[in-house]
Parts: sequence; structure tokens; C-alpha cells
Amino acid sequence: MEEENEFWKQPDGLGFRPCLRFSREYEKTNAVVLKDRSKYLMVVVSGGMNQQRHQIVDAVVIARILGAALVVPILQVNVIWGDESEFSDIFDLEHFKRVLANDVRVVSSLPSTHLMSRPVEEKRTPLHASPQWIRQHYLRRVAFPALRFAPQILELANKIAERMRSKGPFLALHLRMEKDVWVRTGCLPGLSPEHDLIINEERKQRPELLTARSNMTYHERKLAGLCPLNAVEVTRLLKALGAPKSARIYWAGGHPFGGKEALLPLTNKFPHFYNKEDLALPGELEPFANSASIMAAIDYTVSELSDVFMPSHGGNMGRAIQGHRAYAGHKKYITPNKRQMLPYFLNSSLPEAEFNRIIKDLHRDSLGQPDFRTNKADRDVTKYPAPVCMCNDSTTEP
Repeated sequence: MEEENEFWKQPDGLGFRPCLRFSREYEKTNAVVLKDRSKYLMVVVSGGMNQQRHQIVDAVVIARILGAALVVPILQVNVIWGDESEFSDIFDLEHFKRVLANDVRVVSSLPSTHLMSRPVEEKRTPLHASPQWIRQHYLRRVAFPALRFAPQILELANKIAERMRSKGPFLALHLRMEKDVWVRTGCLPGLSPEHDLIINEERKQRPELLTARSNMTYHERKLAGLCPLNAVEVTRLLKALGAPKSARIYWAGGHPFGGKEALLPLTNKFPHFYNKEDLALPGELEPFANSASIMAAIDYTVSELSDVFMPSHGGNMGRAIQGHRAYAGHKKYITPNKRQMLPYFLNSSLPEAEFNRIIKDLHRDSLGQPDFRTNKADRDVTKYPAPVCMCNDSTTEP
């Protein structure tokens, strides 16, 4: 019982809380920025829902820097899912405008006076920005309070989260086991030789899909921690970290390659295993059936509301939820330490008790106090909001 309680224990937030105070210099420029009617920024965001969220955040930052009004972003049709959702289908547009009203003017369309203007196109933006640059240019406020999902999405996601929590705390698990994920990462699902052959053949036919380092073998990628965890590995990790068999698990993500059989290692050990299709009442998901982005938004919201969250692989959703949960009060987030733990997974002679001890030790930092943003290249503020976007009693005004 003590081990079970330990698994659900939340980390110490060290007194950090959301901090939206701005410098006087920043506030002085507000009136000038909001009155300017000469510059407008139009953006087209692409990819899945979580990738689009990141691009919308960037668009607001750029609009502020330029002193331009932001035209409501256009969501490019997703070529994989065929999703034709517009901004207001997924996000609460009026809330977005209202929260940003004192900082960036958001307009629904380009005014007629600018329709014939010659646009300036910019397709590349800097990959990284310093903490000082971010503080000065307003990223903090967009990523968390302003970009809220549409009311109908939040209503259904809250219902699903309540159904999960009706019998106790729950874990949200973002599984990255879809066919395209295995192809793009250069990894293999490990279900059977036949399944591996299908992935290898598709990768050969469409080499442009491979986003991983092409000069590495699959085994090298695996040991380097670049592959998603499969169901067997997720199961062993959760058991080692003390997840009880009675744990209620909500799994987010697309349907795994190999179907339900690919999930058997998880469902056999953790029978209380559900997704949104299992929990929704008849007809509740039907209005959103043709929108992969809205389905992803439901998964995102339920995951954000969970007691514990763990992704099986990195990605836009995992990074965004890590930051969102930190911003909401440092709710427990487990980051699988794949690079260091996988050699122990491959050591079949290691006793289970010793294996569990080692795995817990490797994840001690992930389960403890908040992780802070540093100058490391991979530490963007949406993933690590403390201390740039958060304050405690010892911090000064940003």
C-alpha cells in the first residue's frame, strides 16, 4: 500500500507559481503596438494539433516583436489525416483574443486596405531563443492561459477525465506506437518478424519519411534512446516505478500498429486500461469523428488533467504537457530515461528486485522537484516554464 501511495505522490513545486507580471518598459509599448494599423502578420500552421499549437505560440511572439496585428492563423489541411478543421473548431477564439487584448491585436481577417499589398514572406524563424529574449517578447502568456481549446472540446474532455477519476487517481499514458511513428523514427515495433518487415519495406519505399539519423542502425538508435518504448517496455517501466496492478490508465494517441494485440502486454498487467473511445458515451465522439486534431485535443486535455502523465516517446504533445503540468503546479510527469535504462532491459539475468531498484534510481530526478529551464538548446520555455514564466517568494519581477 505504501508503494502504491508513493507512485501517486506529487512532486514538490518549491513554491513556484504562474507569474504574469511584466516590466514597466514592456507595458509602455502596449499602446503603441495596439494602435498600429500598418502591419499585419498572416501565418499558415501545419502538422498535427500539437505541432500547430507550437507554431501559433511562435506567431504571437513574432507579431509582438513586429508590432503587427495577428490575423487568426490558418490551419493547413493535414495530409496524413485529411483534417480540415479551422482555428475556431479546435481553439476558443474569443478567449484567445480576450487574453491577448493588451499585448497583441488579433483580427479575424486581413482588412480590405491590405488585400492588394505586397506581402513579405518568411518561412524560417530562429530555432532557439534566450530566456531574456523570451521574457521580452511575450511567449509566456500564449502557451498556457491564452491558447485554450474550444468549449465543446473542454466539456467532453472534462467528462472523460471525471469518468477516469471516479474510482481514484489515474495515469495518462501517451503511446507513440502508430505505424508512421515507427517508420519516421527508424525503429521497429518488435511485435513479430512480419510486422518489422512491413515497417522496413515502407521505409525503403518512402525514405523521405525518416526523420531520425540515417547513418545509425536500428540497434544504435534503440540504445541511444531515440526509439519509442513498445508495450512490453512501458509495462516493465511502470511496474518498476511502483504502479499498482489496480492503476487506472488512460492511453492517448493514435491506434497502435498491430492493433489491440500490440497492447496486450499492458492490458494483461494493467486491466483498467481505457482510451476516449472506451469512456465516451454513444454519440459523444461522433461530431468530431473526422477531425484528428480535435481528437488529439481531447487526449491532450485528459492527459493534462491526469494525476500522473508519462509519454512513451518525446514529441510536441509530451513537451507541451510537461510545461503545462509544471505551470499548473508541478503535477507529476514521468520522463522515461531511455538511454540509461535500456541496457538493463536487455539484461535477462538481472533479478527483478534489483532491476526495479535500478530503474527507480534512474528516474528519481524525474519524479522529484521541478526541472528548470537552462541555456541548453533543447530547453524551450513551453517545456520548462520555471523560472522564466513562474515566480516564488525569492524571485524578482521579470
